[in-house]
Amino acid sequence: MNTTHRIVDLSETQPNRRRGGDLRAVLTPTAVGATSGFMGLAIIAPGDRIAEHYHPYSEEFVYVVAGELEVDLDDDTFPIRTDQGLMIPLNVRHRFRNVGAVEARMVFHLGPLAPRPELGHVDTEETARPEDAAQPTGAVS
Repeated sequence: MNTTHRIVDLSETQPNRRRGGDLRAVLTPTAVGATSGFMGLAIIAPGDRIAEHYHPYSEEFVYVVAGELEVDLDDDTFPIRTDQGLMIPLNVRHRFRNVGAVEARMVFHLGPLAPRPELGHVDTEETARPEDAAQPTGAVS
């Protein structure tokens, strides 16, 4: 079996702040040749959030490695904290808020891939920071 692999360090990734937080796509089709999905890390400062959006083609799996968050799933709010995971089904609107006093870190994985990267996310609200709209877009949660 011919297997290839590549280790990607977080320092090799570019921040995407367009939806709030600091979203880093780590293992992606571009970076490692992934064909079934992509994985990354969301870094969310106290009081910051990731704006509401949904994924029409992908389920999203998240795992909180540090901090305390609230997640809105459609119209319901749930706490999610360190060492807890969550699966978000297709087409479920979701937003994350850091409600703790320390930086939150959340690993995310989306799969399968959308037919084209720009179809993978549908934003349902804008971020509170207009300067972030100038950030380059990417395939991140």
